Amino acid sequence: MMANINDLRNIASQVRRDILRMTHGAASGHPGGSLGCADLMSALYFSELRHSPLQFSMDGREQDLFFLSNGHISPVWYSVLARSGYFPVKELVTFRKLGTRLQGHPTTAEDLPGVRVASGSLGMGLSVAIGAALAKRLNQDSHLVYVLTGDGELEEGQIWEAALFAAARKLDNLIAIVDWNGQQIDGPVEKVMPLGDLGAKWKAFGWEVLGMDGHDMDDILATLRQAREACFQGHPVMILMKTVMGKGVDFMEGTHHWHGVAPKDDELSRALAQLEETLGDY
Repeated sequence: MMANINDLRNIASQVRRDILRMTHGAASGHPGGSLGCADLMSALYFSELRHSPLQFSMDGREQDLFFLSNGHISPVWYSVLARSGYFPVKELVTFRKLGTRLQGHPTTAEDLPGVRVASGSLGMGLSVAIGAALAKRLNQDSHLVYVLTGDGELEEGQIWEAALFAAARKLDNLIAIVDWNGQQIDGPVEKVMPLGDLGAKWKAFGWEVLGMDGHDMDDILATLRQAREACFQGHPVMILMKTVMGKGVDFMEGTHHWHGVAPKDDELSRALAQLEETLGDY
């Protein structure tokens, strides 16, 4: 899947509409971080990842793998999975409903194509991705492993244990991305637990570090290409992605208040009016 840049922008707009409608329909969920990652996830699934929805397998041999560590932003993942062909788009209406495959946090019990591990218990995703990267090395599989984490998630100690391990084992088929929006459920990250100089920290841990504007599609594509080119050079790769929580909806942008609150009827109407319907609502 190699959509052009205008197509990717249109996909991201539709993904944002899906996120809003899913969380509104369930009257629960996490729209803020999902909206902020819509551009990245559209670029990954429709341009960067070497993957095949029709040939999905749990072991992921001969395909790039993606893991969502911050599993609470499942709406954005479900949207791009459906829109790229992993399951019917109309299934998005079941988000967080009783008996659905689209649980609030991704799970494997429901056998949802595209999902290889349950996630949402923060701090674990990087370790899972490391295991997958090691497996690809053992299988002599030259495909890459990607993992997305949140910046508040970096307060988990397991992240830094995993960071040390990946560098020590020279897992250079691994690309990690931090959604650096400066917000978490309890407020601004800098007030809850300041992260300091993230670039310097990851470099000190032995990672190749790149920066990226998570809302500039040109920069996203260029940085993802740069990250791929940096692989197999002896170091795992970290992309520090600057985003705005709630991006695309003016009254949701830049505040933790929309971390885990679904829009009400009038808020949904106001939000959808700001986003173009490009692929057709489900």
